[in-house]
Amino acid sequence: MSLFMDCLYAFLVGGFICLIGQFLIDYTRLTPARILVCYVVGGVVLTALGLYEPIVEFAGAGATVPLTGFGYSLAMGVKEAVDQYGIIGALMGGLTATSAGIAASVFAGFIMALIFKPGDKT
Repeated sequence: MSLFMDCLYAFLVGGFICLIGQFLIDYTRLTPARILVCYVVGGVVLTALGLYEPIVEFAGAGATVPLTGFGYSLAMGVKEAVDQYGIIGALMGGLTATSAGIAASVFAGFIMALIFKPGDKT
């Protein structure tokens, strides 16, 4: 039963985050790119304020998979690197913490470009 509840919480929290994004697309003049940036920055700010960690503990992947989770990973990486290396950690911590995800995204994008041969939309 615990697995079911964990999945349910992840679905509800992740769905709520997506619902906010859909609301912003439908009812504001924000572009999708600006909404994505707002999500990443929001994840960083909520992490810095100590508000995102309880959400991650409650929802797991429902909170770490959306873009707010990327902001959370950046902030946590910076925090850990600053604790370990001092102020220079602020420059390297975020990249170190998210490098595997960034590399996987670039690699997957490259493979998809090879398979589907994208072109300009006209």
